[in-house]
Parts: sequence; structure tokens; C-alpha cells
Amino acid sequence: MVTRTRRRSRAVLATAAMSLIALTAACTPEQFQSWWVEGGRAPLSEPELSTLAGVATRYWDEIFREGRFTYEVQPIDAALAARMTPTSWRPGCPVGLEQLRYVRVAYMRFDGTEQIGELVVDGGVAVYLGRVFKVLWDEDVRFERMQLVDDFGGDDGASMAANNTSAFNCRAVAGTSTWSQHSYGTAIDINPVQNPYVSGATVDPPAGAAYLDRGNVRPGMLVTDGVGVSVFRFIGWGWGGDWRSAKDYQHMSRSGT
Repeated sequence: MVTRTRRRSRAVLATAAMSLIALTAACTPEQFQSWWVEGGRAPLSEPELSTLAGVATRYWDEIFREGRFTYEVQPIDAALAARMTPTSWRPGCPVGLEQLRYVRVAYMRFDGTEQIGELVVDGGVAVYLGRVFKVLWDEDVRFERMQLVDDFGGDDGASMAANNTSAFNCRAVAGTSTWSQHSYGTAIDINPVQNPYVSGATVDPPAGAAYLDRGNVRPGMLVTDGVGVSVFRFIGWGWGGDWRSAKDYQHMSRSGT
């Protein structure tokens, strides 16, 4: 009897999954029942009715959410150039503004709201990064915020403290005179609080100390074999979490450095 019931439940779910195209995203038990019996099937009883109505709603909510992804790439226009100068870009930087692109991309915040973020990246990587962010969107990878570092005066520390995901910033690697990969628009720092820079006793930003246990995976964290790291590895980018000494868990870059 239990076996037959389970088989029947699986058959009902399979039938519903194949036929849900006829439903809208918001599906009450009454609406589901009406659609169900219109197909010549016997009425469903509770709790199966509410369960299937919930499955239908969640399924189509997710389908429609995935369809709302947007990714736009534009050259750096005069207004944006003025916004970036001299905070994230200035004469003497290793790339000119004409080599960079302005990206507006949909992302999910931790609270589940949908937002449009801003990034500036190298023109050569802008197109294929769209595929990366589509995967992150489809897999419901969450971000706190995604603003240009210029909103923080070009201050990387302030941007990290605000848990801001950012890309281009014409600056040296901390403590050196070597240009950071961010200076070329070929690196992205993702959720710095959940993915801090760690070197010995140094944790940056300091709030990242709550995320030093990388085995305790929480929303926004980049971890080995997680989708966030895997999708960047797929396009040949490296992750600072793989570095041998210091760990820069937020850092994804084309060069791996």
C-alpha cells in the first residue's frame, strides 16, 4: 500500500511538472484544483493539493526569476569618466578608459530582493563575464551590494568594509608598488565580509573574522567546489582562496594573482 501510494505521488508530481506550463506563477490550491480537474482528473485531497500548488508556485517563481536576468555592457562615457576620475582611474593607470567597459548586471541580495549592480571591467572580459553572472543568478548566489568603488572614494578598505562586490580600481597591491589585477579590470572581489583576506593574524575586513571557518558554509561565501568558484575556474580564472600562504577568499582574477 505504501509503495503504491509513493508511486502514485511520484506519478502525480511528474504529470504536474510536465503540464504546469498552463499555470501562472501564483497558484492557490483552488486554482490548482480547477486546472487539475479540467484535465479530466479526479479532484485532489489535502494535503496533496496544497503541496502540489506550492510546488507549482515555487517552480514558476524560479523560472520567471531566471528570465529576469539582465546584463548590459557599455563603453565608458563622459559622465562615467568624470565619476571615476580621480577616484578609481587617473592618468598613469596601466589601462586607459577606452579599454574598460561599464557593466550593469542583475543580482540577488541576501534578503532576496533583486537589484541592478554596477561593475567596471576590461573590455575583453566583459562579454564572457555575462555568462558567469547568469550562472550565479540561476544558482541564486547572493551578494550584499555591487557598486563602483568610486562610491567609496576609491578606497578599497571602505568598499570591503561595506561588503561591496567590485572590480576595477587603479591601485597597487597592498604593501607593494605592483599594480593590482584590479588596475586592469581583470579581477573581481566578491562579498569581502563573507570572503575576507587572511594573512597570519590579519583579517581584512575585520568583520570577516566571523567567516574564518570555511567549512561552515553560509550565504555569500566562496568555497572550494562551490558554484561561485567553479564557474570562474571554468572560464580559466583563479581564486585567491587557492593561494598557499595568504588567502584572499574574495578575489577572482583572470591571471590568478
